[in-house]
Amino acid sequence: MVDVSQHELVPDHTLLGDGDLEEVLEEYNIEKTDLPKIKRTDPALPDDATIGDVVRIERDSRTTDTAVVYRLVVE
Repeated sequence: MVDVSQHELVPDHTLLGDGDLEEVLEEYNIEKTDLPKIKRTDPALPDDATIGDVVRIERDSRTTDTAVVYRLVVE
């Protein structure tokens, strides 16, 4: 079976630690539940991602070299 998460077109998905998560929430002045959602079954997620984790996704961008977005893992 093909590991979709390793395909060159899939952006980097990284789990945030508690310290990093607090910084992000404070920077944007939001709660964890205000973040956009991503399903746990998404094949691009790291294998160790669990419901309630927050994932940092880094995409290539034409206007800014790298665009960073955050997603809350849901069922």
